[in-house]
Amino acid sequence: MTAPAFSFDALRRQPDIEGPSLVAVDASDRLILDEAASALDACPAGGLVVVGDRYGALTLGAAALHGAHGIRTVQDALNGERALALNAERTGLTGTFTSVGLDAAGLTDARVVLVQLPRSLDALDEIAALVAAHADPGVVVVAGGRLKHMTRAMNDVLGRYLTTVEARLARQKSRVLVASGVRAADGPQAGGGPATVRWPASEHHADLDLTVCAHGAAFAGTRVDHGTRILAGHLAAMAPAATTAVDLGCGTGVLAVLLARARPGLAVTATDDSAAAVASARATAAANGVAGQVTVVRDDVLVSMPDASADLVVLNPPFHLGATVHTGVAHRMFADAGRVLRPGGELWCVWNSHLQYRPALERAVGPTRQASRTPTFTVTVSTRPTVGA
Repeated sequence: MTAPAFSFDALRRQPDIEGPSLVAVDASDRLILDEAASALDACPAGGLVVVGDRYGALTLGAAALHGAHGIRTVQDALNGERALALNAERTGLTGTFTSVGLDAAGLTDARVVLVQLPRSLDALDEIAALVAAHADPGVVVVAGGRLKHMTRAMNDVLGRYLTTVEARLARQKSRVLVASGVRAADGPQAGGGPATVRWPASEHHADLDLTVCAHGAAFAGTRVDHGTRILAGHLAAMAPAATTAVDLGCGTGVLAVLLARARPGLAVTATDDSAAAVASARATAAANGVAGQVTVVRDDVLVSMPDASADLVVLNPPFHLGATVHTGVAHRMFADAGRVLRPGGELWCVWNSHLQYRPALERAVGPTRQASRTPTFTVTVSTRPTVGA
């Protein structure tokens, strides 16, 4: 059977949220592939690594337009991996790539690395450090993004680990940085010090007596964001008889660890769709001595958890999809929390007060009361109705 002709227009975000302003491919994907064309044509099988491919445009474009195969693809979001698999099936390119982690194995002996630039400089630092430590010394890195999200600091981050960083001409509000020349581990760098992989980073918060560990792409890094701090102040009041709890969208695992430490008999599951968050939460649990009590799972909301299986869910939901303000993810989280809670179980949620989530929580979970409110944040507790209530 002849494979269908490749077209970027065939790519979709599915199973991620779709909408008029939410696209699967943009001009930066096309520009990265164009600027990398000669390097891709010369790259041996298994030598291409793609990092940050949102829905598969870079991976599948390299396979279809440049004959690349044995591609290793690193995607932080689980929905990105699933979208890539669906798009590969749709375009007849299944089998041209393998999904891998952002680690030594994922970057070993890479000859060409294509990067959709993250907005976080820490995330870029971890990518560049791993490339320098594990890729082929002759590696070429082609990293691009939308101009509105790029800063000169990105050049400086790449320059810590690679000797040559060149900004190419912009096109359609996108630009590419091409970097090469791996610095020796003990060689000079723009910021000084050895070119070593320092991730995950860690920080001890004396007020909580808590060590937070974070990989570069983890939301909030080693900080404890304000909403999480506010929700943590209610731990003692949360479902006192609970034996099972879920930290939904766990990030670095702060709430999961605080719950586990406060209640030694509580079995805690921490879930997130971000590979960086999952790795960070595992490291945070280990650093605080509760790794045996906290199970960390990479999941699409709570898809892997059965109905009526938890007494307590805690949630500090996101309200962005990439750079777009969008509450769709939060509504999916509310619905899955309602499904997973046992009758009488509680969802404790902190949210930006202007979002007015209470009616949505009432519909998805059950009766909802306000536990606290500031001009910025509201904390609510929603209770799953008991049978016959």
